[in-house]
Amino acid sequence: MFNQIKYFISVVKNKNFTKAAEECNISQPAISQQIKELEAELGTQLLERSGRSFTLTRAGKYFYKYSQDILDNVEILIKETQKIGNQKMAPYVLHAGYLRNFGTKEFFAAVKQFSNEYPDAKLNITSGSHEKLYHLLEDNKLDIALNDLRRAPSEKYINKFLASSSFEVVINKKYIDSNRTRVQMKDLADLSCILVVNSSEQDDEEHYYRDILGVEGDFLITDTYDQAILMATLGQGYLVVNDRTKKQISNNPDLVTLPLYNGGEKMEQKYYAFWKADNSGYYIESFFDILKKQFE
Repeated sequence: MFNQIKYFISVVKNKNFTKAAEECNISQPAISQQIKELEAELGTQLLERSGRSFTLTRAGKYFYKYSQDILDNVEILIKETQKIGNQKMAPYVLHAGYLRNFGTKEFFAAVKQFSNEYPDAKLNITSGSHEKLYHLLEDNKLDIALNDLRRAPSEKYINKFLASSSFEVVINKKYIDSNRTRVQMKDLADLSCILVVNSSEQDDEEHYYRDILGVEGDFLITDTYDQAILMATLGQGYLVVNDRTKKQISNNPDLVTLPLYNGGEKMEQKYYAFWKADNSGYYIESFFDILKKQFE
């Protein structure tokens, strides 16, 4: 039936049996017979014939609409099967990356399980900033990445939600009323925001904090959380963390950690698994399925 579906799609697309036959490298009588056999197999008429022309029946319109997606999926299945079958000499290598400040618990649990379940495949692991992972995916140097969501979703990528984490502010107590239970982003406009980032990624991080999170004040840059906490303790600025990254911060009697709001909305950071839509395959989707279960 696979070839018959291909012939049917070609006939409808070309609106002509002869042109479809040429496209499919088959004779016109043969392709006509294949369409009749397809109709017999389905038990319903797809084409209403009138001389050399035809129109689609209601069933034909439905079959044409959805058979194209099915055909695409079958072709992907065939390619993936052939790829796996041809990997007898060299093992498949899955290039996976994770956001550096996300933490490794769930990701490395997935790596361990994947390695146990698919011993014929190898894993190449990379960690990095949001922008580093994004560009590695874009340049086909990563197959799948655990990253936060900073861009509008694109049809170019498959993006699957994994987890969300609330933003919080670490700040010297002298700047916050003891009765406060939350902080509004606008309340921090006159204070500096401390960023933990290396110099090569500074511009991208400043853009994210300024344009996405709404930071209004200046930035202070450091490359370690220990230095950032010291700066916050000295009252030089505040540090934005979330439920995950705050685990890297030890208790400090001079500091307070409060939920961050923008108006009446609690600010959150969302984490997704990303991979290119045209690079979706058996091992990539299997790794995602395992990774997803680590968050359930």
